[in-house]
Amino acid sequence: MKSKIVFNNLLIVFLIFSFTDRSSAQGLSPKTFNSINSENIVWNSFPAFPEKVKLAILVGNPSKTEPFIVRVKVPNGEKIMPHSHPEDRIYTVISGVFYIGIGTEFDETKLKVYAPGSVIILPGNTPHFHLAKSGEYVTQVYAIGPLGLDYLDKQFDPRFKSK
Repeated sequence: MKSKIVFNNLLIVFLIFSFTDRSSAQGLSPKTFNSINSENIVWNSFPAFPEKVKLAILVGNPSKTEPFIVRVKVPNGEKIMPHSHPEDRIYTVISGVFYIGIGTEFDETKLKVYAPGSVIILPGNTPHFHLAKSGEYVTQVYAIGPLGLDYLDKQFDPRFKSK
């Protein structure tokens, strides 16, 4: 199991660097005073997400063993099927309404609803899923890397879909 997690993390790190501009693969350093205004946030596709879902790296480098902050923008109607992350995460809802369900199967009746400003703790290796049910939402994720994402059913993993 540990080798599977390590492989998936290495694959994600490789894909981050392969499919994004290298300058956007790392956010602001947490070691120096700095800032980023919302209008300067760079949104990119992320190979582990459905095509329309975007990711912005704000602080740190998610491919390293260090704290990082990313934002995830999910357009209306988009689903992110059941998956887990090896790292503990803290979500903050920035805008829109965030729907998250806990479990190994996508089940709309298990979705919990969180308004802007809500903070959600998601322990590592917790199977969960998302749905942008009532419009676009943006969440901010704080974690200590490396970032990992493992779909419970590989048929839903965009990294392995045939083109």
